[in-house]
Amino acid sequence: MEILWEKEVAASSIVVSPRPVWKCRACLMYSKRPSCPPHAPDWREAKEWVGSFRKALLVKFSINMEDFEEEKRKALLWLLKREAELFKEGKLYAMALFPGNCNLCDDCPFERGQACRMPEKVRPSVDAVGIELSSLVDIDFSESVLYGLIMVE
Repeated sequence: MEILWEKEVAASSIVVSPRPVWKCRACLMYSKRPSCPPHAPDWREAKEWVGSFRKALLVKFSINMEDFEEEKRKALLWLLKREAELFKEGKLYAMALFPGNCNLCDDCPFERGQACRMPEKVRPSVDAVGIELSSLVDIDFSESVLYGLIMVE
């Protein structure tokens, strides 16, 4: 996993709609992880939440698709670390949004109806809360990348 760039974006430019949430319904992880719908906040609530911010950080990660789960896990951990750094800088409401479902654990107990091992680290996915990533970046599906978002202030 490599960070290709971190870009500040105006929160007002973030489009939130039901479209990404509906796309989530086609995913095999739908309802199986705490970062996914229907466990993530509703898109309407997320729209109000995003509207309470002025800026966010969009992060583009290059990943090795042959080791996708481990590379994605590194991206999630990096987002959590960056969120913590922003918090220490006085951005009290900084919060990361994951690129897709949570995979912090190799073996997710939540999938088996058990409690999440790391509820303090789980963040909703960008899509799960209805954020249209395409409103922020031109997506090139030939690239092996993930995008994360951190709402800052």
